[in-house]
Amino acid sequence: MSKFFLVIIALFFSTYLLAQDSTAISPRPAQRNQKRDKMNNLMRMEEEGDLIFNHHSIFGIRLATDGYGINYEWGKFKNPKRTVLYEFELNEKHDPKEHHISATSDGINFSSVVPYKLNNLYEFKMAIGQQHLIGGKGNKNGVAVTVLYAGGATVGLLKPYYLDIQNQITGATTEMTYAQVAQDTVQGDYITGAAGFFSGWGALKIKPALNAKQAMRFDYGRMNSTITAIEAGLTEEYYFSKIPIVYLVPQHTFFFNAYVSILFGSRK
Repeated sequence: MSKFFLVIIALFFSTYLLAQDSTAISPRPAQRNQKRDKMNNLMRMEEEGDLIFNHHSIFGIRLATDGYGINYEWGKFKNPKRTVLYEFELNEKHDPKEHHISATSDGINFSSVVPYKLNNLYEFKMAIGQQHLIGGKGNKNGVAVTVLYAGGATVGLLKPYYLDIQNQITGATTEMTYAQVAQDTVQGDYITGAAGFFSGWGALKIKPALNAKQAMRFDYGRMNSTITAIEAGLTEEYYFSKIPIVYLVPQHTFFFNAYVSILFGSRK
């Protein structure tokens, strides 16, 4: 009988020790409750349309009153209302007086040219700014409205605009700028078209500048984890020297434009 009681006592202590081990392995109730409360809070904010993320990445296509370009933006979440922005843009800027015509010689149409154009201006822009939420989505079918501003540095790439010139007498072809064409006295020279994108890079000039922008963004993406938005705003650029784009047109150091961008991205 005593052996029987010893076996019962041993089984009891074994069961007790196993229960203690399982309790030590399992998460504490306070930690489980904290995690559950956090998830419930995130789900509630998602339902209410709040933007919840640590950072975002956005790519965009930009159409401005003086050109077009592409951009990339990385945003660091600070609080539900404020995000710090790091922006990068690559643009081509045009003068308002530019227009394309077909180059014609002896009734034959060649490639189009821009009359009196001196240079192509490409811009690489870097800026830091902030985005402020002024209107949440309210629900998954709503629109989040934000206001943003940024400023930074611009590297302008001024590339000469070359024309293909053919002499109808000798058949020889050469490249000239409009300034050189205006001084050309050779008989039989005709413009047959633009020299193309790859001409002129050897004579590239670097033009530094400062930039700023102010805009409003309308994010109509269905889910908070994705971004589908339209941005409209104004940009300003101040170059430290005058920028010649079109022949005999006054040169400027300050440029101002309005733009619209289509944006796609994600939040994490």
